[in-house]
Amino acid sequence: MKKYMLCFLIFFTSVLQVLACEVCKRNQPELLQEISHGTGPQSESDYYIIGLAVILVVLTLIFSLKYLLKPGEQNPNHIKNIILTQQPDL
Repeated sequence: MKKYMLCFLIFFTSVLQVLACEVCKRNQPELLQEISHGTGPQSESDYYIIGLAVILVVLTLIFSLKYLLKPGEQNPNHIKNIILTQQPDL
């Protein structure tokens, strides 16, 4: 139980360190005030780049979960069946 509490404490303190400080909150655009440190996006094109990256990450997550949870491969000659049906050498 102590291990779990220690892991929770480390995780919680690391999350708090990621949040923006007071100076960064003032300097960030309204959209990112509570989220990040630093100067933030310098031009409008930075928002497009960030948006495209977010879309790619979300699509990757969706497709990875889709093919992980329900791969849909039914071919009996698929390579995975070699491993699943092979008898171990004892």
